[in-house]
Amino acid sequence: MSEHNENEMPDLLDLQEFDEEALKKESEEVLQMKFLTSENAVFRRTEGGFLALKFEDKDYERVGVYLTFPLTNPDEFISIRETDEKAKEIGVIRSLKDMKKDVQDMIQEQIRLRYFLPVIRRVMDVKDEYGYAYWHVMTDFGVCRFTTHMGGDAVINIGGARYQITDIDGNRYELPDLYALTVMERKKLDLFI
Repeated sequence: MSEHNENEMPDLLDLQEFDEEALKKESEEVLQMKFLTSENAVFRRTEGGFLALKFEDKDYERVGVYLTFPLTNPDEFISIRETDEKAKEIGVIRSLKDMKKDVQDMIQEQIRLRYFLPVIRRVMDVKDEYGYAYWHVMTDFGVCRFTTHMGGDAVINIGGARYQITDIDGNRYELPDLYALTVMERKKLDLFI
């Protein structure tokens, strides 16, 4: 039995060395930022409505679009990633305006899908019970009801009179201008803002 374990030891060491080399190579790739431009990247829409990419002689049948600065700079430094569970970055678009118009449209469509952010136009009611707030609002997509935790970071100020509200399911809503609401609506938000 000990002879069997001795035979297995070198195999485990070889495997460990191989994994270290692969990890080192992967780390180097991650640290190297690649910029996607109109000259080196070809985007296309798939039949299913997804985004595909050809970059550095590699075809990606589906890619994900992520905003690096979604609230402050949504048109710059857009990360394009693989769609598997690791979401490994393929490259970054420095500025959306540097891409061709059809590519801009495809990427903006993917951004709208990923960062669905209804804008609150009216606050009809907000009630707090047992540590939760129950919201009834009018958004640019219609009437909506959602629940948030009281306190914490459910309602955050993102500049001036602009707020982002995150419900208990992780959905986000934007309140672009607190002072565009009526006095009565603002009064309903006293506990939260």
